[in-house]
Amino acid sequence: MHAETRGTTTTGRVLHSAGVYDWLAWLLLGGRERPFRQRVLELGHVRTGNAILDVGCGTGTLAILAKERVGPSGAAHGIDASPEMIAKARRKAKRAGLEVSFEEAVVEAMPFPAEKFDAVLSTLMLHHLPRSVREQCAREMRRVVRPGGRVVVVDFGARTGGKSILERFHRYGRIEPAEIQRVLTDAGLRVDESGPMGLHDLQFVVARVP
Repeated sequence: MHAETRGTTTTGRVLHSAGVYDWLAWLLLGGRERPFRQRVLELGHVRTGNAILDVGCGTGTLAILAKERVGPSGAAHGIDASPEMIAKARRKAKRAGLEVSFEEAVVEAMPFPAEKFDAVLSTLMLHHLPRSVREQCAREMRRVVRPGGRVVVVDFGARTGGKSILERFHRYGRIEPAEIQRVLTDAGLRVDESGPMGLHDLQFVVARVP
């Protein structure tokens, strides 16, 4: 969900509160975190044997679920700019008995070769980035996804109601689906579908390599 960039090389926002991260996710998703993340995997057409990347992986829940789905013949990776998030993600994967690669990295320069992944996922992350870094991130996602592969972005869209209980604890930003589509298209991806996630004002955009 959070934390994409860090240090002096970026202007993106980084969240380091790994201790409360999972609680905030539970609160935001109303206890429906697993179905939500399974929906993200479905949008990415994640299947057995795939190689998956979670960008801004937080404490690793989505990447761990991806590894369960891709199985021993597949691979799941997660990157986040927060060392605290990465440390907790590694602990969670170890407890689950799953081999998931978590690495501290920035979205402007992902530490992977071109065309490595079948699907690249980003949930509630892009709004933390200023416009120029969003564009860099989109170009990097395009670079590391294979021909025919998918990029799935989920983020907060237009406000549909009053201030939620979550906003009493966490002040998050918003990014319109049209802006996500523009960024992905400008990076050389083709937008296939978009719409509401059916939870709060969360919106998804799915794009692929033409």
